[in-house]
Amino acid sequence: MNIVVCVKQVPDTATERKLRSDDKTLDREAADGVVNELDEYAVEEALKLKEAHGGEVTVLTMGPGKATETIRKVLAMGADKAVHLSDDALHGSDALSTSYAMAQALKKIGFDLVVLGSESTDARTGVLAAMLAERLGVPQLTLANKVEVNGSAIAVQRLTDYGYDKVEASLPAVVSVVEKINEPRYPSFKGIMAAKKKPVETLGVADAEISADQVGLANAWSEVVDFAVAPPRAAGTVVKDEGDGGAKIAEFLASKKFV
Repeated sequence: MNIVVCVKQVPDTATERKLRSDDKTLDREAADGVVNELDEYAVEEALKLKEAHGGEVTVLTMGPGKATETIRKVLAMGADKAVHLSDDALHGSDALSTSYAMAQALKKIGFDLVVLGSESTDARTGVLAAMLAERLGVPQLTLANKVEVNGSAIAVQRLTDYGYDKVEASLPAVVSVVEKINEPRYPSFKGIMAAKKKPVETLGVADAEISADQVGLANAWSEVVDFAVAPPRAAGTVVKDEGDGGAKIAEFLASKKFV
């Protein structure tokens, strides 16, 4: 089975994230880049499916040159090879144009199953899986907390507010997973060393047959119109308890419309 995992490099959520003043896009140099946490669950699920059914796992990443750090970590987890979609023309692409570019790359790579996390920790749109499935013309099975493959059939438990729904489809398909599906493995020393020798193919816009007039900041369907730095935190209100502390707190909360 040919499994492709879509992985994104995102700014570390433990550090301060900024927007660039020149084009209002995320400043990826202002913070350390890490593997999108939810994509690690997708990688783990892909590796488990490979172990159960055979085949290979390919990592697909769209991002600048810095994203190779993320690629190597996922290869160290056990993926077989990687494709890095990287081109200056892709800078500033929104979710719609990103789905188009990645769909073009997936058509070139070929796949039986595409797996990705339910959302990224920077944009948090949660729409990429559905957009990819639509562009590729294959079934989408989203928010899965369990995945089962039997021949050309695939079934998932789709997480809901009331439990889960069972969704079935035929391969090829696109699946997004939630964090409750598994526990991602840590790269071993052997895996880290092996990752250095695994193939990484870099594709530009022309290589993946991507129309440049459909990607990039100038062609995005959404934009950041304006932004401002968050103001410093103001001093708090101190309530001195003189026997009426509870009443004072209630009054304060009421004035802020919290109660």
